[in-house]
Amino acid sequence: MTYQNYSLKQLQQIDAAHHLHPFTDHKEMRGAGSRIITHANGPFIYDSEGAEILDGMAGLWCVNIGYGRDELAEAAYAQMKELPYYNSFFKCSTPTPVLLSKKLAEIAPKHVNQVFYGSSGSEANDTALRLVRHYWVLEGKPEKNRIISRKMAYHGSTVAGTSLGGMDGMHKQLNGAVPNIVHVMMPYAYELALPGESDHDFGLRAAGAVEEAILEAGADKVAAFIGEPIMGAGGVKIPPASYWPEVQRICRKYDVLLMLDEVITGYGRTGEWFAAQTLGIEPDTITTAKALTSGYQPLSALLVGDRIASTLVEKGGEFNHGYTYSGHPVACAVALKNLEIIEREGLVDRVRNDTGPYFAKALQERIAGHDLVGEVRSIGLMGAIEIVKDKATKERFLPAGSAAVTVRDHAITNGMMLRATGDTMILSPPLIWTRDTIDMACDRISKALDLAQADLRKR
Repeated sequence: MTYQNYSLKQLQQIDAAHHLHPFTDHKEMRGAGSRIITHANGPFIYDSEGAEILDGMAGLWCVNIGYGRDELAEAAYAQMKELPYYNSFFKCSTPTPVLLSKKLAEIAPKHVNQVFYGSSGSEANDTALRLVRHYWVLEGKPEKNRIISRKMAYHGSTVAGTSLGGMDGMHKQLNGAVPNIVHVMMPYAYELALPGESDHDFGLRAAGAVEEAILEAGADKVAAFIGEPIMGAGGVKIPPASYWPEVQRICRKYDVLLMLDEVITGYGRTGEWFAAQTLGIEPDTITTAKALTSGYQPLSALLVGDRIASTLVEKGGEFNHGYTYSGHPVACAVALKNLEIIEREGLVDRVRNDTGPYFAKALQERIAGHDLVGEVRSIGLMGAIEIVKDKATKERFLPAGSAAVTVRDHAITNGMMLRATGDTMILSPPLIWTRDTIDMACDRISKALDLAQADLRKR
């Protein structure tokens, strides 16, 4: 039986009766009813009532090659017919994770050559935490186990991912985080820079917070610093150019490992395969997922640098960690085909040389001047629009976040899928977007801003 046998109301009723959604106020959603997305093609998604919506979020930061790619479905089918599943335990492997590991080593930074698989970015960050602490045990320094993260960081929603992240609301609901994780200021100049402070100086000050946390704990107690190259779910917060070089210098000075969370930025989003390459960062681990398969299959890959991998192999002993679906052959087959398509169609180069610069220009010229917009910012095909009540003072609407939700709702009604995070509208479209698609997005965003402004004036 297929969904076509059900009306929208029936699907909503069944959804409300049995389906608990992630990151959802279930009381609110069940009152309004869920939006049922039924199919998709290219850059568009379609709901059960036939509305065409331009997807400005690539699903959830992941559908980099767009929807409706038969090649990925065919790759999954062929692998399912040959070998639908076998595990990576018992000293066993299957061909697709072997070949995918080779490919990932080829496109990763040159010092990164090993891969550990899971099914989500949250799992990958759990693995990174376990691996980094295990590394220091193998090096004879078990007390070196503190992790420094940042406020408003997002590193997943498992217990370890939530603990690593810096979202206060998630911490309160967790009601007991993984110990020895501390959070320092985020590198967000728009709100945190001092009057007259340059971006360069602010970047150094924000990086200095990492050094202060290391010194407070003692370098012999700090295992690693973890950060997203560009903070994604926290609002596409792009650090000043001075920030990451200084963070890297500090980590090296105190022999602190550098964990990079590229679950959102990996696989072409910033105009290179990884944001580490865009920003000149040399991490010890790189967490990836999402766009590894363009969301067509659940798969994560923790890329491990030579320093950690060498110790893990040379010191020996079992690493007591892993998942039933680590290196799932079907997911890895889809990932291989996905990376092939990204490469064949030149999507990474297109983002770097064409659509990324055009996207930035379009946001500046067509969106930044709107009365509701305090700032726009972007890198590659990843952008943010700050919603404010007063452009000059940066005053926000109250209650916090309500204005962005108003903009979001008007955008979706008018065929543009955007996400509201606090007072920030964020965009992370499929890498197949063209200049024409970007123009279409700006038209629809502008209309949503106008409609939202009319609503907000009535308050």
